Amino acid sequence: MTDTGYVLTVIALMALVTILLRALPFIAGHWLRRHPLVHKLGDSLPLSIMVLLLIDSAAGQARAHDGLPWQEIAAVILVVLLQWRTRQTLLSIAAGTALYVGLRAL
Repeated sequence: MTDTGYVLTVIALMALVTILLRALPFIAGHWLRRHPLVHKLGDSLPLSIMVLLLIDSAAGQARAHDGLPWQEIAAVILVVLLQWRTRQTLLSIAAGTALYVGLRAL
């Protein structure tokens, strides 16, 4: 069996790391607000994350049924066009989701 001291040490270290990671934004807040890398990540990460989620979701749904993934492609095209024209993320996501659900119901 595992030594009790070892288990308690591991738990204490995990707690310390968790507390430090949660405190980091408050401790280094002034530095983070001024650093150019943080601004660059703030500009590019939301779009990158949305694209990755979109690709993963569309690919997963396309594999879930037989035939060509035309419903997924149509919904993705609508989302991209609406986002490009209106820059309204909520509208793009809602319209793409509604189109996809509507096409899948046919």
